[in-house]
Amino acid sequence: MALAPSLRVFRHRNYLLYWIMRQLMTAGRQIRAVAVGWQVYDLARLDRSVEEAALLLGFVGLVQFLPVLLLSLVGGQAADRYDRKAIILLCNVVALAANVILIATPFLAAELALPLIFLAAAILGGVNAFFPAAGNALYPSLVPRAELSQAIAWNSLGFQVFAVAGPALGGFLYIGGAALVYGACAGLSMLALVVNFMLKPPRQPKVANANGFQMTIEGLRFVVNNKVVFGAILLDLVVVFFAGATALLPVFARDVLHVGAGGLGLLRAAPAAGAAVVAFILAPRPLTRRAGPFMLGAVAIYGAATLVFAASTAFWLSMAALAVSGAADMISVYVRQSLIQFQTPDAMRGRVSAVSFIFISASNELGEFESGVAARFLGPVGAVVLGGCIAIATALAWIKLFPALSRADRLGDALEAREPAPERVEARLDKAPPP
Repeated sequence: MALAPSLRVFRHRNYLLYWIMRQLMTAGRQIRAVAVGWQVYDLARLDRSVEEAALLLGFVGLVQFLPVLLLSLVGGQAADRYDRKAIILLCNVVALAANVILIATPFLAAELALPLIFLAAAILGGVNAFFPAAGNALYPSLVPRAELSQAIAWNSLGFQVFAVAGPALGGFLYIGGAALVYGACAGLSMLALVVNFMLKPPRQPKVANANGFQMTIEGLRFVVNNKVVFGAILLDLVVVFFAGATALLPVFARDVLHVGAGGLGLLRAAPAAGAAVVAFILAPRPLTRRAGPFMLGAVAIYGAATLVFAASTAFWLSMAALAVSGAADMISVYVRQSLIQFQTPDAMRGRVSAVSFIFISASNELGEFESGVAARFLGPVGAVVLGGCIAIATALAWIKLFPALSRADRLGDALEAREPAPERVEARLDKAPPP
């Protein structure tokens, strides 16, 4: 049995270019996240308490989520109506503009720098409302359906590699100042633009009904009527919304573990390192049976690992706990994204991806806001403890609330009644595809 997914999928030039562009955007996003988190928290601690500064970190997530909430459904139907490559190109340009704004912030006083950081975060939130739908709808058309599982595997592995290396590199670059980090991100955005220009995707299918509102309703209906898919998406929303500790990592790095910006980069990389190990295992050895039980069991492990992280005052133990949480979370995302990609018709991929990403963004960015609010009233450790307990309780509750999901066996079962599926579902899409 192969130890890694086949390289043969990269013989398709368009997919190779898409994959490179996607990883450049992922690297920029991960590098930038470290700098933004540390810079906001550092500026806030000049005249605020730990709890108040943590709340401000939560607001960074909120301003990124609001554009997603307001515009993602628009972005989804746009990805099915208009040129997906053009949408991605525009997203690259806007992300580059946001990086340029961020480059100026280290040279300004806190009262000017913080509003500009929040403005850039809001702009990037707008990008997040359009890129995931267009990107996730585009790449399945770049490879034959029989090789889609390999494309999913390489998307996942590429993301996890840069999700590990990006934060660590961001923490290292921050030694030279935030402007250096944001300049590197701007350079990556420019490279992504060049690669995007070289991409020549096939003509996308015409949508029979071009009424934007009705197209959006169709996408929502598709997700809600598929109880297994809906249950998996909702599970991810609840667990990551309450149990995600990412927004509070600057607090733990500075005031709990005392490891500085470099340590923050390593802490942010730890969950991705755990997820990368699981992605590499799942690529040649995909889950073929008992997908639902594996998913719920992984959620319970995620909650337990979160509790260990909350209790830890040792850097090595905190790193290990975050790595385990990332590995467990990878199982959940693997099942969810495989279900969505193999069950969604190409003409609806944009809309369904948009609906899915609203849930993802709610769990990530809005979850960061929840973490900040909880930390304001419970303290950072108390907020993470609460999240871990909720994750474990949710895994148990889903057995009763979504029995079809808890008993789900093979990932392709629901699809086989409609059309032949590939023999294997391998790995998953990256959880946070936007730049």
